[in-house]
Amino acid sequence: MVDKELNTAIENMMKQSPSRKFVESVDIAINLKDINLQDPAKRFQMDVRLPHPLQKDVKVCVVAEGTQFVEAESAGVRVVGKEELENISRDPKLAKRLSKQYDFFLASAPLMPLIGRNLGKFLGPRGKMPKPVPPNAPIGPLIENYQSTVQVRLRQSPVIHARIGTADMSSDAIAENVLSVLRNIESKLEKGENNIKSIYIKTTMGPAIKVK
Repeated sequence: MVDKELNTAIENMMKQSPSRKFVESVDIAINLKDINLQDPAKRFQMDVRLPHPLQKDVKVCVVAEGTQFVEAESAGVRVVGKEELENISRDPKLAKRLSKQYDFFLASAPLMPLIGRNLGKFLGPRGKMPKPVPPNAPIGPLIENYQSTVQVRLRQSPVIHARIGTADMSSDAIAENVLSVLRNIESKLEKGENNIKSIYIKTTMGPAIKVK
């Protein structure tokens, strides 16, 4: 059961967003209060599995070798092999572009030391270090999982941004994704929902709508 006021805010957001020639993303901004972010223990980063997948909006890159490389290719995601990884590591501009282009990275576990040495400085600050996959473990289910996942980060600023849907989703689906993100964030906050000051939702090019 979704919150009536949340559903109303989503419907208002859709009405106030002009139709576009592309499917816009739907984003949430959560402003926090009474949190001392000078204390590193108060900051966090986590992956949230959404009940309704974002599908094409989530970009997964896999760094793999052997059967995992073949399986990732079959899943239709971007795959980087060991040789290409070494080439990318010699080109800082290319490495930086790769780190910006994808939301999540998975990697065959034996390649993690090489990734750490050569791409760590680009992926680490963005919270995008690859999730290691044990050798011979199936990688397809993990790719599918991350296509339904968003990353939530609280750093120096008391505001959290997350992509929680697309404009072609139903209001109920967007609302359920919002609630999933909120529940996970509240579980990390010392005072739970009492640390939340305000919530806004918006489409990519539409106005921000406050959730009362």
